[in-house]
Amino acid sequence: MTLASSAQRIPPQVLLRWSVAVAAVTIALKTLAWWLTGSVGLLSDAMESIVNLASAAFALLMVKIAARPADEDHPYGHHKAEYFSAGFEGLMIIVAAAGIAWAALLRFRAPQPLEQVGIGLVLSVVSSAFNGGLAWLMFQSGRAHRSMALEGDARHLMTDVWTSVGVIVGVGLVAATDWLWLDPVIAIAVAANILREGVHLMWKSTEGLMDRALEPEVLAEIDRTLEQFRHHTIRFDHVSTRRSGKRRFVDMHMHMPANWTLGRAAALRTTVEQALMSAVPGLRASIQLLPSDVEAHFDDEEDLI
Repeated sequence: MTLASSAQRIPPQVLLRWSVAVAAVTIALKTLAWWLTGSVGLLSDAMESIVNLASAAFALLMVKIAARPADEDHPYGHHKAEYFSAGFEGLMIIVAAAGIAWAALLRFRAPQPLEQVGIGLVLSVVSSAFNGGLAWLMFQSGRAHRSMALEGDARHLMTDVWTSVGVIVGVGLVAATDWLWLDPVIAIAVAANILREGVHLMWKSTEGLMDRALEPEVLAEIDRTLEQFRHHTIRFDHVSTRRSGKRRFVDMHMHMPANWTLGRAAALRTTVEQALMSAVPGLRASIQLLPSDVEAHFDDEEDLI
């Protein structure tokens, strides 16, 4: 068993608990690094870790809600709760970017020399190693479980890692050159980078809440499965799909000879639905039966406005 396959077996809730713990550790390390050096660049790095903690805690709550079974009020389940996690994380990132930019502007007005840079950078490197390892595990598990919450948290952690790399290099240059203006410039660059990631997460969250169609490769798999059952007397149309968290849905009409018995038609429908759900993990298939000479009519576009 490879390391990647082992990571994919880790449940999302376990990884998010780890994320909360790692965020607490990195906050302590990065805050200490800022306190020792006085670098606003390292301060911006510490502020992003505070966002990591809040986001991981909220993501854990949303994953727990998403795991609830369907009920009378939510017949399709609670899977979309994960999209709220990604949206919240994106919003928190944007708020952090604004705070970092403000702190950097204040430092421009009153530059300060850095102290104990070596120890501060070592602490930042250690915290980045924690975040990088956890982000890799989350990406592997997120793909396996199709978890938007895990993917969002993993992307945020990787943004944090690259932010830390830039801060470490920049603070090292400040110490080597004594260019004090470079410290707030680094902080502003960090703010711009995480702002971009925050906007990206909020966009993905919005797209998920708007019932996007399934991925092209999944649609192709559905079509290949239906091809096994197509016949000059059997056809499929009005195929529509949507995503809801890690769940996938497909609805369609299946036309067959009008002289078939209800039992025969229902048996074939069950076979097709089971084939689709076996071909696409997490898929819920719903097929409406129609005689070959009957077409379904939907409302006109102006009636839907």
